[in-house]
Formats: sequence, C-alpha cells, structure tokens
Amino acid sequence: MSNATSAHSVVEPSATTKRIAGIIVVLYAIVTMVPLAWIFMTSFKSPPDSISYPPKLVFTPTLEGYCNLFTTRTRQTPEYIQSLGPPQSTCDEITRSRNMVIAGPSNYWPRFTNSMVIAFGSTFLAVFLGTLAAYGFSRFRVPLADDLLFFILSTRMMPPIAVAIPIYLMYRELGLSDTALGMILLYTAVNVSLAVWLLKGFIDEIPREYEEAAMIDGYTRLQAFRKVVLPQATTGIAATAIFCLIFAWNEYAFAVLLTSGSAQTAPPFIPTIIGEGGMDWPAVAAGTTIFLVPILVFTILLRKQLLRGITFGAVRK
Repeated sequence: MSNATSAHSVVEPSATTKRIAGIIVVLYAIVTMVPLAWIFMTSFKSPPDSISYPPKLVFTPTLEGYCNLFTTRTRQTPEYIQSLGPPQSTCDEITRSRNMVIAGPSNYWPRFTNSMVIAFGSTFLAVFLGTLAAYGFSRFRVPLADDLLFFILSTRMMPPIAVAIPIYLMYRELGLSDTALGMILLYTAVNVSLAVWLLKGFIDEIPREYEEAAMIDGYTRLQAFRKVVLPQATTGIAATAIFCLIFAWNEYAFAVLLTSGSAQTAPPFIPTIIGEGGMDWPAVAAGTTIFLVPILVFTILLRKQLLRGITFGAVRK
C-alpha cells in the first residue's frame, strides 16, 4: 500500500517548468551548433574572407577551400597558364585564377581513409572483446571480479601523455610505429575498458532465465549466448560502439606521436594544411567539415541506441 501511495505521490513538472527546460535545451543546442555552423561557412569562404575583421557573415561562396584541400598547387607565370588551354574542372579554373596550376592530389583522402580503417577497426575489436569479457563477468563466478573490473576501469583514469613515451619506445622496438595495425591495437586497448563496463550493465539486465530455458531446449552455452543474449544486448552494443568510435575518430595525442606518414590519420593532418602566407583556413574548415560527416551519420543512424545507452540503468520490463 505504501509503495502504491509513493508511486502516486510523484509530482509531475508544471507546464512552466517544462517550458523553461525546453528553452534551456534549445539554447544549449544553438550554442553548441554555432562553432559547427561557423566551420561549415568558413569552408566556402575565400582565404581573404576567412581572415577578414570584422568576420563576414555575408560573402560570395566559393569552392576554393575544397579545391585547396584535395589538390597541391604550384605558382606559374601567366604565359605558361595560357599555354595550357581551357580549364578542365572547377578546381582547375579557381586555381588558375590565382596564377597557379594543380600539381597533383593532396594527402587528405589517404589520411581520411586511415581514420576510417583505424577507427572502425578498433571499435569492432573493442566491442567484440568487451562483449565477451562483460558476459563472463556477468554470468560466471570470476575470482577477484571486483578487483579486475576496477583494474580495467583504472586504465581510463591515466592521462594519455603519462604513457605516451613508453608506448612510443615499445612501438619503435616492435616495428608498430606509423602502422595502422599498431594504432588499431592501441585504440582497442584504450576502449576495451569502456566497452566492458558499459556492456556488463546491459547484460546484467538480461534475465538468466532466458539462457537457462534455451539450454534446457538443447542449446549449448555458446548458442544461447549467440541466439539469446546478443539479440537482447544489441542496443547496448550499438551504444557502446558509438562511444568507442567517437574516441578513436577524434583521438589526437597518440596519432601525432605514433604516426607521421603512411598511417597518419586526419586529425593531425588537417592542422598542417598550409597555404600561401600561412594557414589555409578555408581548406582546414573544409577538411574538418568532411571529417565530421561519417561520425555524424553513424551517430544519427544509432541515435535511439545512444539514448538508451545513456539511460542503461533503467529497470527492464
């Protein structure tokens, strides 16, 4: 009776409170979107407009930033440019208007591809290993389970710079420096702790009776895990994958220290885009805009699972 009384005594927020909360959320969303909108606008500005003061909100859009991002250019004489014939593309036309010609493609796409391979590869491994470990901690009697879980979590407490030099020396000895495999293994090791803790919470919510009933019907433990537990934990796996991917996609410190050539990712490459007279801000903004697209699409596709991941402690019905 007391439980029923307490359940009915919960006070619903008033209409004014809901309205104020909605206004705060909208304002927060606007504040967080302003930098992204400014980066997007800058990617369509010319170099002079990108550094003008006061900043220009109204400007003539141009694809010069994207052209500079994807190509390398050399300055030539007007006579030489006229001898080349008509421009073959929009980028060629824009480049020639600056008395320059396209010398070849830039390194942006290879760096972007490295980010895709390393981020998604490490996310898959972290979620795969995290799911197996979380299932073991959730379903079996593991000696010193609490101590092991705390040790796994403690690996996230250490700032990356504290282990950067030892990892650099170790990778140099093992030949993993500036390799995609080395970065995948490193990001996997960092993300496994997060995956284990998040997925253990999800798997704990799945009643053991489901697996016991499946094994009574003749399923092995592995079959029960694959056909009963995994479908129930799909939401948690998707949410965990988003968190792991965000870290691996945006990571900068280890990428700067351990990569410089064939395995370099986009985050350390984008700030090195230099134009005539300094930073090519439209090209930097263009590279950042494109770099945001995959993680944005991935998060939007799994937004429901992400919301469930934030509130995974709710009572399962």
